[in-house]
Amino acid sequence: MVDHYQVLGVTRNATKQEVKDAFRRMAVKYHPDKHAQSPEHVRRNATVRFKLVSEAYEVLNDDLKRASYNAASDSDCFRRTGGSYSNNPYGNSGGSGRAYGSGYGYSARNRQASNFSIRFDSAFRYLTTRASLLNLALAGGVCFAFAAIDLSGETLWKMRNSGKSFEETIESIEKTKAHKDEG
Repeated sequence: MVDHYQVLGVTRNATKQEVKDAFRRMAVKYHPDKHAQSPEHVRRNATVRFKLVSEAYEVLNDDLKRASYNAASDSDCFRRTGGSYSNNPYGNSGGSGRAYGSGYGYSARNRQASNFSIRFDSAFRYLTTRASLLNLALAGGVCFAFAAIDLSGETLWKMRNSGKSFEETIESIEKTKAHKDEG
């Protein structure tokens, strides 16, 4: 999982303004347009870093996403190494031959798993809030009311029209209309 705080170079208690300022600095530094004339490997690295910076800003600038990310990162999604969060079990020291963006513990599989867990966690937290439980109770009450009305209508029909089905009653009404039209 990517440590968004490390990507932007801010602390976990950074304000929204500090996150925004860090994003702007990093976005200018790694923007693909700035590296349009650079060699291919530099362009690819800058593009990956720019995507990481954009993703980090998207998560840390939104209060709900940030809280969900913090909850996920406080669980076992991150391993504590040397006072910083990293997915690298060998610490923050890198070696040669690492993939682009790997200084941040980046991998597509980890990102997909973390996105799922963040979405699941957010959905679970929303579904267990008082407001959503009240909405669920209201929806259940409305469904019950519709079912009761439907059954009571059928019961009333049977009470008032003993022995006749709905189709027979419609046929009788049509005959009466035709008889009035003739006379």
